[in-house]
Amino acid sequence: TFKDWPEMVGNIIPYIGGEEEKSEKEPLRIWGEIKDGVIVPAASPVITCQCIRVPVLNGHTAAVFVKFKKNPTKEQLIEKLVNFKGVPQYLEEDNRPQVSMDVNYENGMGISVGRLREDTVYDWKFIGLSHNTVRGAAGGAVLCAELLKAQGYITAK
Repeated sequence: TFKDWPEMVGNIIPYIGGEEEKSEKEPLRIWGEIKDGVIVPAASPVITCQCIRVPVLNGHTAAVFVKFKKNPTKEQLIEKLVNFKGVPQYLEEDNRPQVSMDVNYENGMGISVGRLREDTVYDWKFIGLSHNTVRGAAGGAVLCAELLKAQGYITAK
């Protein structure tokens, strides 16, 4: 809270301990595979990030840069985002996604993606937004459990 952390008022803190490492490694676990009961992370795509704390009530916004083994076209990326089973919200406007306008998409469980553009070092970059409490904490855990059940990793005894 601002009471506990008064230096956040009207400020941006350019470091959040542990978040950058987590943001770079966790997606690779999701895209990985299970071998002998252990998650083996995928080797790609390469992900790098910086995490910055901004005083907003809800929402994680990420500036994401990715490099693929085979560089897809922008149209291929948009097609994958639009047709993904989770129905992420792809926004065409240059000034989106925004916390104030997009954080409650799908009652906070949706993911908004925008500003998809080519990058000179990596292949592509975009802005992603998710609700940090509804999707990030409780809702994210429920989604993971539902996926594990649907894929047969969790079964009734």
